[in-house]
Amino acid sequence: MNKGKISIIMGIYNCSATLPEAIDSILAQTYENWELIMCDDCSTDDTYMVAEEYKNKYPEKMILVRNEKNSRLAFSLNHCLKYATGEFVARMDGDDVSVPERFEKQIQFLKEHPDVQLVGTSMQRFNQSGKHDIVYPPEKVDKFTLKDRIPFNHATILTYKYVYDELNGYTVAERTNRAQDYDLWFRFFHKGFVGANMMEPLYLVREDENAVRRRTAKVRINAYKTTRMGYKLLNYPKSWLIKATLVLIVKCLTPYFIVDKYREYQAKK
Repeated sequence: MNKGKISIIMGIYNCSATLPEAIDSILAQTYENWELIMCDDCSTDDTYMVAEEYKNKYPEKMILVRNEKNSRLAFSLNHCLKYATGEFVARMDGDDVSVPERFEKQIQFLKEHPDVQLVGTSMQRFNQSGKHDIVYPPEKVDKFTLKDRIPFNHATILTYKYVYDELNGYTVAERTNRAQDYDLWFRFFHKGFVGANMMEPLYLVREDENAVRRRTAKVRINAYKTTRMGYKLLNYPKSWLIKATLVLIVKCLTPYFIVDKYREYQAKK
């Protein structure tokens, strides 16, 4: 079980309050053959200092690098990938938690499904009041999943290092700001790779009240540019863009308070 080394890539930015819990969840993994690579994106709080304390305590398990200027997540993850030495690569965010059996179960899944190159999982939202609703990805995915849904919960994925190598990592561009995973999935399926999801929630995602507000109209329009690129890449019918365009308009016009109410409803389910 522990033969394949996992390189965990984590972009960190202004998460000093939550980073210890995230790192501790990695240290608690039942799968022990891993390295954690953290890239600080010029944090303005104590994030780098917190990460450095852990790196100094576990020098054989952790690598810490820093961007010269704030460059956002896609750049930070590519920076991490430069140092990855594992057969596998996993994602993790600095404000979330991986359950102890996460990597063990994901590695086992890939070993039992040699035709699959990437596996994601469900994730459960949580905050200071406890755990809430579970975000389920589609169990079966293919190149057509992207027509209606995001195929994987990005922070939950575990894949082979050669997959990232063949895809040349993440695309660093204005249109991929907060949509770097969306771009990755289009290119993933275009290359002919196969992915799958486990329905068990092996990842806890911290409920962020500001996340919705970071999805500005500009961010959504840039993501729409990736949609157009991706649909063309996967040879989707041009008519499919009609729905994507309407969804963009609705999301841009929907007031934040309505989205907040919907998230509250989801959390109570």
